[in-house]
Amino acid sequence: MTPFPQRLREVRTLRGKKLKEAAACLEIQVRSYQAYERGEREPGIPALITLADFFNVSLDYLLGRADTDPNV
Repeated sequence: MTPFPQRLREVRTLRGKKLKEAAACLEIQVRSYQAYERGEREPGIPALITLADFFNVSLDYLLGRADTDPNV
């Protein structure tokens, strides 16, 4: 099981997105988004859904509950 911060970083880089783009999709500061990737903060459910949609992955995959996603 991959920890959420690691999976979030992996998906972002795999999709070729910059930190700034991911933060903009959530309408938050880049530093706040960076805290998600460092494991210092956890997004709420609405933000998780937005991230999964933005990266086109399932919530289970994004949260590290699944090791495969058909969209990756």
